[in-house]
Amino acid sequence: MNRTEFIVVTAIILFVAFALGWFAYWLLHRFTRVSQADMGELERMAQALHEAEETRDQAIAYIQDREAELSNQIAQTEAELRAAMDGLRDARHEAEEMRTYIEKVNAT
Repeated sequence: MNRTEFIVVTAIILFVAFALGWFAYWLLHRFTRVSQADMGELERMAQALHEAEETRDQAIAYIQDREAELSNQIAQTEAELRAAMDGLRDARHEAEEMRTYIEKVNAT
C-alpha cells in the first residue's frame, strides 16, 4: 500500500466515523427531544413546587409565631401560679399563727 492509498483509506475511515457519530447524535437528539406539552407540564410542576414552598414557609413562620406566643403564655401562667402558691403559703402561715394565738388566748 502506497502513500496515496493510505491517505484515501484513512480519509474514508475518518468520514465513516464522522458519519456514524453524527447519525448517533441525531438519533439521540430525536428520541430525547422535549415536546411543548412536556415543557408546559414541567412549567406547571415548577409553579406548583414554588407555591408549595411558599405555603411551607408561611406555615413554618406561623408555627414559630404561635410557639413563641404559647411559650409566653406558659411563662405568664407559671409566674401567676408561683404568686398564687406564695400567697397561699403566706395565708396558711398566717392562719396557723392565728390558731396559735386563739388557742393561747383561750387557754388563759
